[in-house]
Amino acid sequence: MAIDYEALLATAVIDEPFQYTEKDSILYALGVGFGSDPLDRNELPFVYEQPGLHTVPTMASMLLSNSFFDASGWDYSRVLHGGQHLELYRPLPAAAELLANRRVASIIDRGTRKGARIELEAEVRLARDDTVIFTLNSILLARGDGGIGGPSGPIPLPHKLPKREPDLSCDLPTRPDQALLFCLSGDTNPLHADPDSARAAGFDGPILHGRCTSGIACHAILKTICAYDFTLITGFDVRYSAPVYPGDIVTTEMWQDRNVISFRCRVKKRDVIVINNGKCTLAS
Repeated sequence: MAIDYEALLATAVIDEPFQYTEKDSILYALGVGFGSDPLDRNELPFVYEQPGLHTVPTMASMLLSNSFFDASGWDYSRVLHGGQHLELYRPLPAAAELLANRRVASIIDRGTRKGARIELEAEVRLARDDTVIFTLNSILLARGDGGIGGPSGPIPLPHKLPKREPDLSCDLPTRPDQALLFCLSGDTNPLHADPDSARAAGFDGPILHGRCTSGIACHAILKTICAYDFTLITGFDVRYSAPVYPGDIVTTEMWQDRNVISFRCRVKKRDVIVINNGKCTLAS
């Protein structure tokens, strides 16, 4: 079934309920590399269930279910995340019940060879008091679903990185089984687990989730700049530019200009930039 442009653009849900627990918060943190040294007291509060459990801000991107897309008509096995724009209005609780308003904000038809660029918009509130906790704009690349008759542009310009050399960098390794672990946070696309599906999609093997890579970048910024104070991060934007393979070492290069951290991520061994034009905003 092909994408119906008009029907997909009209897709919206109001007050969709979600909930997550402390174990979900811990599982996400483990999936983006926290706790790799179980004796590191800076990282233990993210992965050990105790009073005052810390949360990784980018977990917000994993809290909404995929049921929103069940009737979309696209080839989900060929869908990749292209980027995200996250604004946090308060730190994520360790567990919460949420309500979300979601809609398809835009669809750009890049043709039959490149597919469709679909922007999803979500406003998420705490169910207990209706307070907005975060907004999330996600870019999905439906690589098998171009030529649907939508507009061909324009595509917004990404955040510009400074021209100077990075101020800081941080190397974080990924585990050979990291994609399988991250699947447990809710993204079960076979590209990340099944070798045959990954090869059929044009990859050498299963690739790491883009949202796992952005979590690794957030991990690097928390470690290098924020002294692990997760409450400092109020915004996190990324543009995915190439896949990470489980086992890669991800180097996050950072530029700090007051409360704005510009960043990109690369895998030096393969000489490839995997996240570009990143922007992390800190509380003033």
